[in-house]
Amino acid sequence: MVETEGLLDLQLMMFLLMGIGAFLRKKEIITREGRNVLTDLIMDLILPCNIISAFCISLDREILKAGFQVLAISIALQACCLLISGFCYRWVPKRQRMILQYGTLCANSGFLGNPVAEGLFGSIGLLFASIHLIPQRIVTWSAGISYFTESPSKKELVKKILTHPCIVATEIGIVLMVTQVRLPDFLSKSIGSLGECTTAITMLFIGTILAENGAKNLVSKLTVIFSVIRLIVIPVGVLLGCILFRVDAVAAGVSVVLAAMPAGGTTAILAAKYHGDEDFAAKCIVLTTVLSIVALPVWCWALNLVPLG
Repeated sequence: MVETEGLLDLQLMMFLLMGIGAFLRKKEIITREGRNVLTDLIMDLILPCNIISAFCISLDREILKAGFQVLAISIALQACCLLISGFCYRWVPKRQRMILQYGTLCANSGFLGNPVAEGLFGSIGLLFASIHLIPQRIVTWSAGISYFTESPSKKELVKKILTHPCIVATEIGIVLMVTQVRLPDFLSKSIGSLGECTTAITMLFIGTILAENGAKNLVSKLTVIFSVIRLIVIPVGVLLGCILFRVDAVAAGVSVVLAAMPAGGTTAILAAKYHGDEDFAAKCIVLTTVLSIVALPVWCWALNLVPLG
């Protein structure tokens, strides 16, 4: 059985951090101008450091062999999420559509997913989770960024995407992972320390958005549709695929759990940075995170009932 006590602690910690962010904004400790600076700090420094750190994992033949199914599932999942993002939200106004598209691609698989995978399957689960996140990070910081970015021509759009700090960080991370080059300790520790700030500062930032716009109308037609897609439709598709292709039980379990994560906090960061509907983005994050308190234990319970492998 999956240990859900640790999962609940993580979820409650996220809400506490959002509450602190809201309090700081209400008291004008974080001003409107300060929040804008916070946005740039997260996008241009903290997130890139987090991305580079995430790619710094050891690879050998045994790991590659064991993680091949996980990697294949993750690639297929990202392809399906791209299709969902491209076709399911065409009727939604643009400022909200970009939020739904990016939120479909980007789940909170790193912060919540890694501890859950480790709690369910031990160290091998954590390893598979790291491999599973590689395609998501690449797609999130390439196709995901394109939902928010506009340029006069496709050439300018591609240039703008490729020079984005998070894309550059992804490129550096892939090179480090493939070559297995080790950075000097002082540099590695500096990057790691900055990257570890991501969750706390992102949740504080989301809290400031909620303080400005309030949490009214948290449940709406759009946020409910998105929550169903994010927490039910996507993981159901992954589970059915794993059953159909008789995927290894551990690989399937990790893949389903990570597919069932709520929307990633960076959704609100990008919305604020690129003039999307940041209030709507915050509500999507909060609602899916609230619902995941019930949804994730249910998925963990379901994995113990479904024959896999």
